[in-house]
Amino acid sequence: MISSNNQREFGIWRATSLVVGNIVGTGIFMLPASLGAFGTLGLAGWIVTSIGSICLALIFGRLSRKFPRIGGPYAYSRAAFGDFVGFQMAWSYWIGTLASNAAIATAFVSYTSILVPELASNPHLRFFVACAAVWAFTLLNMVSIRSTSIVQVVIVVLKIVPLCVIGLVGVFYIKLENFFPINPSGLPTFEVIGGTAALTLFAFLGLESATVPADNIIDAEKTISRATILGTIFSAVIYIWTTTVLLGVLPASQLAKSNAPFADAAGLIFGDWAAWTIAICAALAAFGTLNGWILLQGQIPLAAARDGLFPPILGKLSKHGTPVVSLVVSSLFMTVMLYMNYESSLVEQFTAIVMFTTFSVLLPYLYSTVADMVFLLKDAQTIPKTYLVRSLVIAFVGFCYTLLIVQGAGQHAVYLGMIFVFIGFPVYALIKRKN
Repeated sequence: MISSNNQREFGIWRATSLVVGNIVGTGIFMLPASLGAFGTLGLAGWIVTSIGSICLALIFGRLSRKFPRIGGPYAYSRAAFGDFVGFQMAWSYWIGTLASNAAIATAFVSYTSILVPELASNPHLRFFVACAAVWAFTLLNMVSIRSTSIVQVVIVVLKIVPLCVIGLVGVFYIKLENFFPINPSGLPTFEVIGGTAALTLFAFLGLESATVPADNIIDAEKTISRATILGTIFSAVIYIWTTTVLLGVLPASQLAKSNAPFADAAGLIFGDWAAWTIAICAALAAFGTLNGWILLQGQIPLAAARDGLFPPILGKLSKHGTPVVSLVVSSLFMTVMLYMNYESSLVEQFTAIVMFTTFSVLLPYLYSTVADMVFLLKDAQTIPKTYLVRSLVIAFVGFCYTLLIVQGAGQHAVYLGMIFVFIGFPVYALIKRKN
C-alpha cells in the first residue's frame, strides 16, 4: 500500500524498473509454447501487441499527467464516467488479477515439471501443487505484507537473466528451416494474428504499473509518462527478440508441446545442466511473482471497499493490518479457476487461463482509452490542434487494438469473462442501496 506521508521515492529509472519488472513476468516463459502452433506468424502477434501496448502506454502517460493520483486505470475511468464504471473497472481488474495469478501458478508447475516429471502427466498432482503454492502465499500475506528490496531484486534478476542468456547465445544456434512453414496451423492469417495478439497481451499486463503509486513518484506528471513508455518499449524488444530466437532454435512442433520452452532451448544449447538451471530460475521467478500478485489481489477489493464500491467486509483488516477476508475470497476464486482447467495439459491450461485474463483486463484498458478521448475533447479549446489530433488518433488506435484483442480472445473467453462481469452488477446494486 502507498505510504500516507506522501514521500516521493521513485525517479525515472526506478519507475521504469517498476514497469519492466511487472511486465516481464512468467508469461514470457510459457507463451512461446502457446504460440508454437502458429509458427513464425506468431511473431506478428508480438508486433501487433507491442504497437498496441505502446499506444496504451502513451495514453496512460497522458492520463497520468492530467490525473497524477493513486489508482491508475481505475481512477481515470471513475473520474470520467462515475461510480458505476469505476465499480466495473475495479471488479473486472480484480477478476483479471485472480486469473493472472492462476496462470502464474500454472507456469510455476509447468517449469517445476522439468524437475518433477510426474507433474506433466498427473493432473491431480499438478492441481494440488498449484493450489499449495497459492494458499501458502495467501497465508503468508495474511500474516504480513512486508517485503525486502533484496528479494525483489533477486526475483527480477531470475526473470531477466535466463531470457538474455538464451537470446544472446541462442542466435548462433538458429536454423532457418525452423521458421517454415510460416503458418503451420492452416488458420486464416487475420484469425491467427488476432488470436496471438490476445495471447501476447498477457505478457504486457502491468504496463500501467507506474500510474498506480503516483504519490510516491518524483515529478509524477512527467516521470510516470516517460517510465511507462520506456518500460513498455524495453519489454517489447526483449519479448520479440527472445521469441524469435526460440522459434529458430526449436522446431515449431516441439515448441508447441514444450512445458518449459526456455529450459528446452537451454538444454539444446548448453546441455542438461542448463535446462535444469533455467527451469529452477523460472520456477523461482514464478514463485516470487505469485507472492507479489497475491498481495495485489487482496489490495484491489480493499481499496474499492474503502471507496464504497465493494462490500465493506472486503475492507476488513486483521490485527496484522492485512485484508484477510479479501485474500481468502480471492484465493477461493483462484482455486476454482485452477480446478476448471486441471484436466488439460499444462500448455492448454495456461493458454485457457491467459485468454480469460486478457479479456478481464481489457475493460479497464478500453475505458481508459475512451476516458482519454473524453478529457481531450473536453479541453479541445485550450490545447493546440496538432496535439489534439495526434492524441485522438493514438487514443483511437488504442481503442481499436483492444477491440482486436476481444475478437482474438475467442468466444469462450469473452463469454466467460462477460458472465463474471455481469455477476458483479447485483453486488453493485446492493452496495448502492446500502449507501
